[in-house]
Amino acid sequence: MDRHPLSDADAEAALGAELGAVRPDLTQPYTTALPGARAAVLSRLWRGLVHEPLPWVTRRDAGGDGVTLHLADGRRLHGPAVDPYGTAARVGEVWCDGRAYDRPGRLMTALTVPHGAAFAAELDHSVASLALSRAGRPATAVAPATSWEWEQAIVDGHPFHPNCRSRPGFSACDQLAYGPEHRQVVRLGLAPVEEALVVGEWPERFRDGGRVLVPVHPWQAAHVLKCPLGEVIEAHPLMSLRTLALADGGPHVKTALSARLTSSVRDISVYSIETSGIVSDFMAEVAARTDGLLHVTRTLGAVTAGSPDLAAVLRESPETYADTATGERVLPVAALATTELPRSPSWLADFTRLALTVSLRLLDLGVALEAHGQNLLVVLSPSGAPRRLVYRDLADIRVSPARLARHGVPAPAMSGRIITDDETTLRRKLFGALITGTLGATAGSTPVLREALATAVRDLPRTADLGTLLEGPVPTKALTLMRLSPERPGDIWAEVPTPLR
Repeated sequence: MDRHPLSDADAEAALGAELGAVRPDLTQPYTTALPGARAAVLSRLWRGLVHEPLPWVTRRDAGGDGVTLHLADGRRLHGPAVDPYGTAARVGEVWCDGRAYDRPGRLMTALTVPHGAAFAAELDHSVASLALSRAGRPATAVAPATSWEWEQAIVDGHPFHPNCRSRPGFSACDQLAYGPEHRQVVRLGLAPVEEALVVGEWPERFRDGGRVLVPVHPWQAAHVLKCPLGEVIEAHPLMSLRTLALADGGPHVKTALSARLTSSVRDISVYSIETSGIVSDFMAEVAARTDGLLHVTRTLGAVTAGSPDLAAVLRESPETYADTATGERVLPVAALATTELPRSPSWLADFTRLALTVSLRLLDLGVALEAHGQNLLVVLSPSGAPRRLVYRDLADIRVSPARLARHGVPAPAMSGRIITDDETTLRRKLFGALITGTLGATAGSTPVLREALATAVRDLPRTADLGTLLEGPVPTKALTLMRLSPERPGDIWAEVPTPLR
């Protein structure tokens, strides 16, 4: 194992020391959770090293005892075989030139690749934060009753991203106060703005005479805006951390939060505010073409003070589209792995058929959803059967005017990054999120996903889009390479084998 004395800068030790001061009752559970958190993050990192087009990996050899990566400098990495759709396996160690590493940050440091040191620090933070998330789990699980409670049941974060719980800039107090898995009520500030761009209907409760009151996350107020919270409202943090469900019911509020979470700094661009109403109205019309199988949470209002650091969006709660009185539940797909649902082969095939039917129909029309486990929600019957889908957060969809025109659908009156006719871009946007992040993570392995897909696709129209999925390979975001390539903005893509071959 890679045994080094802990330094004062070690993220695990630093967060542990903070925890001892503010929540000593969690110190022992945190320490106990560290080995499992290291293995969970190392598993995600090793998946990226094995499957992504890293420029300093010259060859990969698969053998009976695992996979060997040949590096450009002559060294070798060796570890277990990696199922690109697998979520259950835990990598305990990876060998680099005869030395075993069980800490992902130290492995990345040892590789001495460009930007590796900064990424190593993020990996260390991801391990420490994940251990804290696991340490704070309640001893007795209570079945969630609301959609926001389902979201707070997701402890481990992104199923494939090495930065699944990386929250740089967040202290132990911050994580305990704002992380949805810690189940606290967050007090959002209401910042008065004299001149603001308002799109849609902005409610009177968020106005003060002629001034607009912009909901502000307390971390943003303290660390970016550097202003007091002032008047506050209470809300429950959701799995994206910056989006919250108002405690008194009603819409969800998406706040600007200029912190790096997994891959990106999560602010709210002025462009997304300016186009929010157009995109919302357009998507409501498109969703109506799915025969009730898909609903989108409409944007009710959006506001910006001309800065991505001070903006907010109000949108419908997903519960709007579930008949809770009859026992229906709506939960993000990422929460399926936390449920006690039977998830039999037939259930998974039904869910896969539903997700593919809706997503491919929209793609054929000209809309590529980013249908990963956070944006895509499923409405379940009282018995747990998947009935229909709900999609939220329209900021990263892609829209093809050419495809829309073929179906006689008017394109939205807008330009910018959402609009594209590039076939590769459209398919990457959908399949890169849906196959790996949604269906793969729900299935948990290639064999299980293969069976579900093989059953589901029998009933689907043989479109060109489906043909590319059947033939493979399947696009997936190169999450590790993206963190090692800060000079390259935007998404970088890898390819993994289609589970159907």
